[in-house]
Amino acid sequence: MFDLTNEIYTDAEKAREHLEAIHWPNGPICPHCGNCDVTRITKLSGKSTRPGVHKCNECREPFTVTVGTVFERSKIGLNKWVLAAHLMAASKKGMSAHQLHRMLGVTYKTAWFMAHRIREAMKEDVKSSGPLGGEGKTVEADETYIGKRETPRVYARPRARKNFKPTKSGKAGGAHKRVVVGLVERGGKSRMFHLNDATKDTVREILVRNVSRYSNLMTDESRLYVETGKEFATHKTTKHSAKEYARREGDIVVHSNTIEAVFSVFKRGMIGVYQHCGEAHLHRYLAEFDFRHNRRAALKISDAERAEDLLRQARDKRLTYRRIGEAPHA
Repeated sequence: MFDLTNEIYTDAEKAREHLEAIHWPNGPICPHCGNCDVTRITKLSGKSTRPGVHKCNECREPFTVTVGTVFERSKIGLNKWVLAAHLMAASKKGMSAHQLHRMLGVTYKTAWFMAHRIREAMKEDVKSSGPLGGEGKTVEADETYIGKRETPRVYARPRARKNFKPTKSGKAGGAHKRVVVGLVERGGKSRMFHLNDATKDTVREILVRNVSRYSNLMTDESRLYVETGKEFATHKTTKHSAKEYARREGDIVVHSNTIEAVFSVFKRGMIGVYQHCGEAHLHRYLAEFDFRHNRRAALKISDAERAEDLLRQARDKRLTYRRIGEAPHA
């Protein structure tokens, strides 16, 4: 159970020890040269040395547990980083920067940047995790539209818009909204992607790069998936326009309700918690919701385990106000 009085949330030294236990379970590892021989690493101490500094006797470089993580070179107390990570990992629909700034006692600008660094840590390494699905497994795909797009949509045939009819409210439906394509393996992971335009080609690229061809693909009746669906083991669809949302074919239940549920949590968070998101940052929010879904309570993963996994993923990732090595503006 979450306990705000836990020392890792109130004491920077205890938070550092907590981070060391996660990243260095068998002793310190030099982030500069990869040396993991504890006999060749010295822990520095003294009045002029800050806590947690080690020196590698191989490359002669000093380091702490935060070097090579999203926490590197931060002047914010490590206990506040650990608390922020837990809050964002445990909040199903997200934690706004305003809420973080009130709970952590930092400025709004600091809380906003902390939140984006944490989202960077949440980002999945697609190459190492491999494709979704596989032989005998089912992957659902769908697209959704959210928020007003900031990058104009370019139509291949502008004249085709001549007879365009708006909706009852006078709006253009999804035409002027941001496009999100989502994939989810039943009982497994989800992946969401922000696209400038959803076309047969862009959707196909997402599918073939992220889903095993041996998978059973399930979608709605959208024409975006008709041709690409032929590249998978099977492709089943439901006809939402005819109010068909699920049907049984022998031992198989055909539906795309799982990805719809993923979209539902994402939209509730974006509308109810974050309220506004710049289009340039949308991919970070998608990574955040994917991270929590892929470690959801239904998989028997607790909030504490999810928070620890987030801290573990913070290594080998950086996010700065400006590019590393770039001189600040005058």
